[in-house]
Amino acid sequence: MKRLSGWDAFLLYTETPNVHMHTLKIAVIALDGMGDRTFGIDEFREVIRGRLHKLDPFRYQLVDIPFKFHHPMWRENCDVDLEYHVRPWRVRAPGGRRELDEAIGEIGSTQLDRSRPLWEMYFVEGLADGRIAVVGKIHHALADGVASANLLARGMDLRDGPQRDDESYVPDPAPSSTELVRSAFADHMRQLGRLPGTVRYTTQGVGRVRRSSRKLSPELTRPFTPPPSFMNHILDEKRLFATATLALADVKETSKALGVTINDLVLAMSSGVLRKLSLKYDGKADHPLLASVPMSFDFSPDRISGNRFSGVLVALPVDVADTAERVQRAHDAAALAKESHQLIGPELIARWAAYMPPAPVEAAFKWLSHKDGQNKVLNLNISNVPGPRERGKVGGATVTEIYSVGPITTGSGLNITVWSYVDQLNISVLSDDATVDDPHEVTDGMVEEFREIRRVAGLSEKLTVVESAMPQ
Repeated sequence: MKRLSGWDAFLLYTETPNVHMHTLKIAVIALDGMGDRTFGIDEFREVIRGRLHKLDPFRYQLVDIPFKFHHPMWRENCDVDLEYHVRPWRVRAPGGRRELDEAIGEIGSTQLDRSRPLWEMYFVEGLADGRIAVVGKIHHALADGVASANLLARGMDLRDGPQRDDESYVPDPAPSSTELVRSAFADHMRQLGRLPGTVRYTTQGVGRVRRSSRKLSPELTRPFTPPPSFMNHILDEKRLFATATLALADVKETSKALGVTINDLVLAMSSGVLRKLSLKYDGKADHPLLASVPMSFDFSPDRISGNRFSGVLVALPVDVADTAERVQRAHDAAALAKESHQLIGPELIARWAAYMPPAPVEAAFKWLSHKDGQNKVLNLNISNVPGPRERGKVGGATVTEIYSVGPITTGSGLNITVWSYVDQLNISVLSDDATVDDPHEVTDGMVEEFREIRRVAGLSEKLTVVESAMPQ
């Protein structure tokens, strides 16, 4: 048994019937190298069964504390019913990118059952060119982007040498109510002992901000008043999903030519498409939007669970019409946001989350999810996560693409997540049914914006076709 951190638990408390807090991880797999071997859902279940001993979070079961006296705990080794957790799915013809995106939206539209380990996996058939896809639905309380990437590496054949499958783990017994209450009381005492250190960490951060010669931007000094936007409303339960793929070599070439980072480019592309969509849906784009960009403070390659990140607020220059200026503004805004984040202390929110009382926080988010569509902190979430650099295999079949997206949060109907994989930069977009007419407006718009950025950088607008990826 182990206690959820305050930050992990917070990601549970924010979940409501219309705000689903699972992430989606998608691997597209080519079967043409399998020869005469069959690889269906039964074979895939056996692959997962043999690797459960090293996919620790897949064996975690949530255990609530009586009377919500403390944050929940993970029962670390429980029985896993793979007939339940690993499910079949078939996309409609002709089985292209859009049909797979449509299926993923349907998969993402239902919540995970908290009485079971907080994950599901879908074995998706019917794709063109004889491919399959594996769609993992994993609760954010289990893992952040860095931990998920490490977990994927364990699940795929990314290590040198042969992979040893094993089924040898022993389920832990369920704890009694008395054990849970006793453990919760002891943890509360430890938390009280850590309170002076948390106060000291906060005071030091405030002192660094006060001594800093840099002036925060007006957008970031008013973080509780993001501008109204078509993205911000009371969410519905249905989810829509879209993807696009860029060649990583094109992205690196562009970032080098402009002297900006790949993350800056992602923010600039997002700003460009959000400008167009704001003009379409709101009739104006006259104010920067606020994006929460996760920044990890634990990049350990062995970490496969938990959340060790903070959301950094970045002002997106959607009010800037000129593409070159918009790229520079996005670069400057990201640099300023990172500097401010380091000054105040990257672990500030995570440390104070440990003291959030479960019942009142859950009740507050349940009320907020249907009370007001205007998110008081941010307009949307944007993530950029470095994924595996080696091509993986599952059961001997080659993983050709990986996509990932985080949840949309209360009052914020859009999430843009970018994952790199070998030679690809893969864009994923999640929205609800009321935000955009079609989420491919966002992905297509980001590709077009990338072409425009390359044009102003003096590079070819003709993009490299990623042969290993599904056609756009």
